[in-house]
Amino acid sequence: MALCVALCCVMAYISFPLPFTPGMVTALTLALNLTAFILTPKQTFVTILIWMLLGSAGLPVFVGGTAGFGRLLGPTGGFILAFLIAYPAVSLLKGRGNSFRRYLAAACLIGIPISYLGGLASMMLIMEVGLQEALVMAVLPYIPGDILKAVCAAYLGTRLNRTL
Repeated sequence: MALCVALCCVMAYISFPLPFTPGMVTALTLALNLTAFILTPKQTFVTILIWMLLGSAGLPVFVGGTAGFGRLLGPTGGFILAFLIAYPAVSLLKGRGNSFRRYLAAACLIGIPISYLGGLASMMLIMEVGLQEALVMAVLPYIPGDILKAVCAAYLGTRLNRTL
């Protein structure tokens, strides 16, 4: 679990901004999916909670090396909060076997949509924008990359689980 927390901290730094949104493209979601694929749902929840607490306490472990409790209340805070629901659910629904297809389905059908709902809600509330504008800022530009990261995480997760 500690290695997964460290992986989340490091992968959050691998990010770049998009000019039309406060959200960033990040490798963090790859780490969160991988965490869900190799840990139990309870362990996944605790891992993400520890990462969130570290960032909230001021350690620069959030996306782009940011930190602080205020990040949870900002326009992208909904993503962070949704991670606590999304990835334990992915871990729960990945099944007991070591299946690339099942891992990918859980990530794409559970993890990504729940994360997007959190980000969509926070952008709509904090930035006071409508649904269409929030979709452009919080969902649409991220779909291809998140699917690609889910594929990578599912592949790595099945390989790691075979090894472990």
